[in-house]
Amino acid sequence: MTVFEGALLGEGLRFAIVVSRFNQPVTSGLLEGALDTLRRHGTRDQDIDIAWVPGAFELPLVAARMARSRRYDAVLCLGAVLRGATAHFDFVAGAAAQGIARAALDTGVPVIFGVITCETLEQAVERTGVRQGNRGAEAALAALEMANLMRVLPGEWTGGRGGTGRVGAGTAGGGS
Repeated sequence: MTVFEGALLGEGLRFAIVVSRFNQPVTSGLLEGALDTLRRHGTRDQDIDIAWVPGAFELPLVAARMARSRRYDAVLCLGAVLRGATAHFDFVAGAAAQGIARAALDTGVPVIFGVITCETLEQAVERTGVRQGNRGAEAALAALEMANLMRVLPGEWTGGRGGTGRVGAGTAGGGS
């Protein structure tokens, strides 16, 4: 039996982070959590690029473009969609989720869904802090794991840096 796992190591990896400006007090907290996690796991600041977009609806387009550039081992999408009095919440949250998934599937590069959906601003703030954990930090852990997993899976890796990396089949190290 062969088991494939992605390590939680950021050394030598490049990440793009696409962040929604809408609800910026919340998304800034998600971004800080993601950056802190990537740094703690060995990613250098010069290996992280950040793109701000107007809202969660715009995340997939920019994420797909960054993934297609082949400069990144993973792309993180961070946003916050709060329920209001209209159906707008459902449309925006659904479009963001579907678009982010499509960007990953279309490009073969891990595109991580770090968009929180909440009923209230208080719930959103809780998801950027200690009480509920920081969803940006969780997205960064997923990006680290997926970037490393893609490098050890069988088949050709066409991700970051022009698809130059290829690791043969075998057992990869677990997370740290």
